[in-house]
Parts: sequence; C-alpha cells; structure tokens
Amino acid sequence: MANITAADVNKLRQITGAGMMDCKQALVESEGDFDKAIEFLRKKGQKVANKRADRSANEGIVLSKTNDSNDYGVIIMLNCETDFVAKNQDFINFANDIIELAVKNKVQNLDELNALPFRGLTIADVVTEMTGKTGEKTTLAECQVINAPMVFAYNHHGNRLSSMIGLSMNTGQGIDIVGKDVVMQVAAMSPIAIDKGDVDQSIVDKEIEIGKEVAIQEGKPAELAEKIAVGKLGKFFKESTLLNQDFIKDNTMTVKDYITKFNKELKITAMKRVMLGA
Repeated sequence: MANITAADVNKLRQITGAGMMDCKQALVESEGDFDKAIEFLRKKGQKVANKRADRSANEGIVLSKTNDSNDYGVIIMLNCETDFVAKNQDFINFANDIIELAVKNKVQNLDELNALPFRGLTIADVVTEMTGKTGEKTTLAECQVINAPMVFAYNHHGNRLSSMIGLSMNTGQGIDIVGKDVVMQVAAMSPIAIDKGDVDQSIVDKEIEIGKEVAIQEGKPAELAEKIAVGKLGKFFKESTLLNQDFIKDNTMTVKDYITKFNKELKITAMKRVMLGA
C-alpha cells in the first residue's frame, strides 16, 4: 500500500480543487498515482478544476520565440527547484541564450538542442554545469517546435507559460491580429487538440468511461449510460478543442468562426502550449 502523505493530499487538492478528504480517498484508492486519482475523483462526480497552483509546479522558465521570417518557432522549458533560482538573472540569461541558439539553428527537437555547441561545450553539458553553480538540479525539459508558413509565439507574464500556433498562410490584411488572438486563446484556454478529429482516441474512450460511471451513480439505467456519456462528448469537444472553443474576445462565436471570418481558407496547422508543472 502506498504511503500517502499530507503533502500528497494537498498537492492533489491544488491540482483539482476537490476537498481534502476526497483527495485523500482518491490517492488511497489509486495507490498514490495522481493521474488515476484525478480520474477517480471525476468518476465519483467530483468537480475537478484541472488546474495546477503555481506553488505546486516545478520552478524554472518557459520561453517561446520565432525566427525573423516567422516560419519557425520554438518553446523551451528550463527547470530548477526553486523560484529563487528561477528569478536569478544568470538563470534568466542562460534560458534566453538557449532559445536564441535554438532559433538560430532551427533545431527540431530536444536532442538536437542539447547537442548544440555552447561556451566550448554542448548545451547539455552547460546545463549540468548550471546545477553545480546553483546547487539545484537543472534540466532542459522541453523543446517544442512548429514549422509553418506563419508562426506566432506568446510568452505569458512571468515566463511560466508559453504558447505557439502555426497558420497555413502568411499574407492577408489583419493576419497578425488573428494570429496573436488565437495564440493567446491557446495560452488562456489550454485546448488539448486543434479539432475533434485530432483528439487521441484513448482520451475519448476515457471521457466516455467517466461519463458512464457518473451517469450510473446518478441513477441512470446501465443500458442508457453509454448513450448519455457519448452525448456529453459534444460539451467535452467544445471545451477542449481549439476550433470549437468560444472565442475569448467574443463568446458569440467560436475560434473557427473567428478565423473563417478572416479567411475561409485559413487553417491552424499546429499548436503547442508549455506550462511549468503541467
């Protein structure tokens, strides 16, 4: 049996917003597995906020940047253990140096980034050296890339969250406004996919299973539970997929309506979102 500590319970509470006793029961039932505990709470009908408090997150810096031609963008996440180190100017400068090199070399993944020469070593080696300087474990944890005709990047205040999108075209009056609006939507609303068809089937299956459990606990007949769960998928897709979300600047339209209004041929080809602790 897993040893469930008060810190574990508090962490799950910060992640989900559920009550302390409910969180403790969920962790006991899931033997300390946080993902399973969240699923347990949802199946029990708990309202799960699906958020992570800043103080429960790993510390560090998240940065995004595009190249001058705006056809390439990258997000990096450099982790450390405490907010004190994350706000140190040397650490901030180091993160900025890394992303500048990433953009200059148009790296396509984390392995390529780690292998780049830097200060007579590789980036991976200098990251290790940083651990010795700060006394805290330092890791280059993320390198997310988009290549597209037009890429937009957004860094949220405090460098704890960045987002990027790729668009299928790079011309048209007002395309800069559209790109900035949509990339900020990604940051604010945390979609898991661009459209319904992009959602992994395993996620859809899990949503149906959770919906069935909730329906049964609400007293619905077992033979109707799956139909009820499938019927609720529409709400899930609307809340969780970018094109079907309400547009944050005008909730009378969806994001798809907004970009179609600009140009019927415009497509969102890629989307990335990186947040500390997520």
